[in-house]
Amino acid sequence: MGNRGIVLETEEFIPRLIYDQVADKLKPNQVVVIYGARQVGKTTLINKLISKIKRKYLFVNADFSSEREWLSSLNLEVYKRYLTGVELLVIDEAQRVENIGLALKIIVDNIPSIRVLVSGSSSLELANKISEPLTGRKYVFKLYPMAVKELETVYAKNRLVSILEELLIYGQYPKIFKLASKSEKEDYLFEVAESYLFKDVLNLTNIRKSSTLYRLLQLLAYQIGSEVSASKLSNSLDLDKKTVLKYLDLLEQTFVIHSLPAFSRNKRKEVSKSRKYYFWDLGIRNALIKDFRSLDLRNDVGGIWENFIVNERIKLAEYLNLRKDFYFWRTYWGSEIDLVEQSVSELIGFEIKFGTKRVKPPKMWTNLYPQAKFYLINKENWIDWVG
Repeated sequence: MGNRGIVLETEEFIPRLIYDQVADKLKPNQVVVIYGARQVGKTTLINKLISKIKRKYLFVNADFSSEREWLSSLNLEVYKRYLTGVELLVIDEAQRVENIGLALKIIVDNIPSIRVLVSGSSSLELANKISEPLTGRKYVFKLYPMAVKELETVYAKNRLVSILEELLIYGQYPKIFKLASKSEKEDYLFEVAESYLFKDVLNLTNIRKSSTLYRLLQLLAYQIGSEVSASKLSNSLDLDKKTVLKYLDLLEQTFVIHSLPAFSRNKRKEVSKSRKYYFWDLGIRNALIKDFRSLDLRNDVGGIWENFIVNERIKLAEYLNLRKDFYFWRTYWGSEIDLVEQSVSELIGFEIKFGTKRVKPPKMWTNLYPQAKFYLINKENWIDWVG
């Protein structure tokens, strides 16, 4: 790989696919929520929206206790003091504000024409706090590491194909595309993995050290593309199974990992209770196991490739509002399909292989689901499936 393989030669904002949707929903006395991991570009997106909207705004960083205090007061007079004349209230890391849902309800009910934009890196905490108070008054979006379809606004497709290996090794956090050298990219990813990755999880639990979570993620990193046993993780970590499941859920709700359940309509033949776990960013995954070697030196290319394609298909569906559910499929006799996508109108199975060898759908799949479609995604045709 070249030393400047994916660095952008511009400081331009890379357009995010949800930008226009968010801007369209920023209407008076409504709340727009953007969920996403730290470092995925929420604040950059918000600043771009602020600059375009050109309204008087107040920006609150809820990571700071002094800025959280007045918001959590639930005192209308306090809110009027801060917000009179403000047309746009922006709250970054809103999950940190106590009673945030009630606070926002009071604000949008009583401050005329105010627009509210909040971001959070913990969907569990923020969703629980705002869902009921703001029923019918909020719009929710998710922001992920850069999608290939977003990168197409900066790179031609043939350029993206040429830098595929770097996407698989260094991931797709926005800042990665501004760093020139391998060492800068690696230093940044190590910093994120060690400083930001567990911040929200630790705030949500009584854990005081991140070493257990770090070890859990390392175990998951070595199992991408494979079914994960919570019992085996429990034994490896010397934790009870319920605690492991709790940590897995928290890591999903803070956008570090995500999982695919098994697809099953025939419980006698198909696995129905297993899950596969993937990382939202492969650069973080590789930092956790301290391995940034080129693909020709690795034995985990299959898992990395599957993780990449699964991520991109999910991001594409989410951003384009395609309303799909995602699964993997396996029978008790070993037949399997890497990714299953179900929508109202169709069922599709995808085999995800880095190599170019042709594959046929498993006979059990075609027998059980004769109307389903089946496709192969490999390194020759991947750009057509994710761009």
